[in-house]
Order: sequence, then structure tokens, then C-alpha cells
Amino acid sequence: MADPQDPPGTEGTPLPRLLGNTVSIAEAGSESTGALWRLAEPGRQLDANLVRVPPHGHIDAHAEPDLDVLLLVVTGEGALGPAEREQALEPGSLVWLPHGSVRSLTAGAGGLAYVTVHRRRPGMRIGRR
Repeated sequence: MADPQDPPGTEGTPLPRLLGNTVSIAEAGSESTGALWRLAEPGRQLDANLVRVPPHGHIDAHAEPDLDVLLLVVTGEGALGPAEREQALEPGSLVWLPHGSVRSLTAGAGGLAYVTVHRRRPGMRIGRR
């Protein structure tokens, strides 16, 4: 059934939607760590997460071999590694993590909340031999 508020001729057409406020979600989850929110819309082509790292928490150095990732700091401060090229992070920092790059993350005294966005990974498929 069409929504009576949809503009004429848009029935069945995907429409932009406000999903939430990252600052509000991060502040409400200030005692939580890990993923506070995930994009879960059906048919999406992107994956996105709002992640919180606790005060002085650390994500060890790792590389994503297949996907470029955008990281946007929402609240808190920290540092992006590797250690020999450490870069300060603050609210509003927008970081491109190219596939294959080695990166680590250390949260500051107040913790760190950030959004990551990347192309959606295809689901696992079971095939026949």
C-alpha cells in the first residue's frame, strides 16, 4: 500500500531515510563498547557501524585486504596508527583506510566513538563441487 505522503509517481521507489543521530547514539552508549549501531537495511550495498572504544582502549594493528573503509570520528579523541606514523583523531576527523593498509586505533581518556562505512561484503555461499 502506498504511503499517502509519498510524492505522486514514487510508489515503490526507495526513498532517503534518516536513520538516527550518531552523536546521540554514541552518548547514550557511553558505558558500552563495541558496535552501538549497524546498518541493517535490506537490499543495501554498504555496511556501516557506529563503534565505541572505551577510555584508553586499543584495537590492535590489522589490515583489511579487500575493502576500502571510511572512518568518521563522532565523539572522543584518540590516535590512528601504525605507531611510526601515528595521527591524532578528534570529533570530525574523516579518515580513508585504503584496502591493504595496516592500521591500529587507540582511544583517549574519554573513549572514542566512530562510524565506519565500506562496501557490503557478499554473503557466504555454499557451492557444489
